[in-house]
Amino acid sequence: MITEFKFPDVGEGITDGYLVRWLVKAGDKIKEDQALAEIETAKAVIDLPSPRDGFVIKLHYNENDEIKVGEALVTIGDEEDLIENGARKDAGTVVGELEEADEKRTQPKVLATPAVRRIAKNMGIEISEVKGTGSHGKITEDDLKKHGDVKSGVKQDRDNFGAIIRSPLKGVRRSIAKNLPVYQNTAAHVTHMDEVDISDLSIIKEKEEKALEEKGVKLTYLPFVIKAAIIALKEHPFLNSTLDDEKSEIILKKYYNIGIGVDTKDGLIVPVIKEADKKNIIHLAEEVKKLAESARSRTIDINDLKGGTFTITNIGAYGGIFATPIVNYPEAAILATGRIQEKPVVINSEIKIRRIMPLSLTYDHRIMDGGMAARFTNSIVKHLEDPGLLLLELQ
Repeated sequence: MITEFKFPDVGEGITDGYLVRWLVKAGDKIKEDQALAEIETAKAVIDLPSPRDGFVIKLHYNENDEIKVGEALVTIGDEEDLIENGARKDAGTVVGELEEADEKRTQPKVLATPAVRRIAKNMGIEISEVKGTGSHGKITEDDLKKHGDVKSGVKQDRDNFGAIIRSPLKGVRRSIAKNLPVYQNTAAHVTHMDEVDISDLSIIKEKEEKALEEKGVKLTYLPFVIKAAIIALKEHPFLNSTLDDEKSEIILKKYYNIGIGVDTKDGLIVPVIKEADKKNIIHLAEEVKKLAESARSRTIDINDLKGGTFTITNIGAYGGIFATPIVNYPEAAILATGRIQEKPVVINSEIKIRRIMPLSLTYDHRIMDGGMAARFTNSIVKHLEDPGLLLLELQ
């Protein structure tokens, strides 16, 4: 029986993807749930599992091709279907596998230094596919770069004034380009800015992080900010809401799933810490690290990108102070933390040097006004400047 396996609807409004690489070839015997291909979507790189046992009759796309949801990816059939479609059978196996082994024995030797081979491996490039331009056909680092550019669709070109490079808009970047104008034209974005004195918190953090490092936990300021934000969200629930335009209702969420902006080579990805209010500082630190690593490697489970109610992003890691982040629609608000600086501050008529963290809160003005946004930010400031309650979760 022939099965046309189609690119399924993976949710989150994803309508297309790019074929990163095939994990099988025509003629292969496969098992149900065996990974057939890696597909890059706007959210993550996912493995597509086989819907059944059988044999791969045909692969319908080449690597780096764009694929739409609902289009046939792989034709799967039984052994007799394989024979009918031109493959022959020998000693219970597909002869193509033996022929491929013969091909490998006759392939010319690849000339490349160990360093170049290591770079190719890190870049995910099959070095035997690269054309070498060095002495006697030796493969160089430039050859790897050019080959990688060709595979990714990057094109060298010229305009009227000089050389240019054309890079395809795909994956995460394409999703951002497509969705952000919609978000901006839907929500009424306003940004409120403030500063928080984290001098006392920094002393506590530096003391605790040494002990936690021995347990393999990297403690940053982010878990503290998450905890303070959750307290503020409970006090000001409209910041943990969405607007249902069709029903003219504001939906107040009674759960706290905090999205964390992660900068990756492909663009900003926002994994979500589910039920963050039920996790202590240490557990939050562990989950932030795990989700950030899987987002950057594009191995993150798509379910870890769903269900956010409020987002926090850190621009300070890259030197920024204040920003005007765009609300992660349909959420109601997003908080950006800026670069921590030592600044002179007047306290009781005396000038003291304190550690200051900038805060930028963008909110949907349709749901709330500036006063509510300011009170919400004040609550975050209050708890970060007096972190005694947060400390209880470090024991």
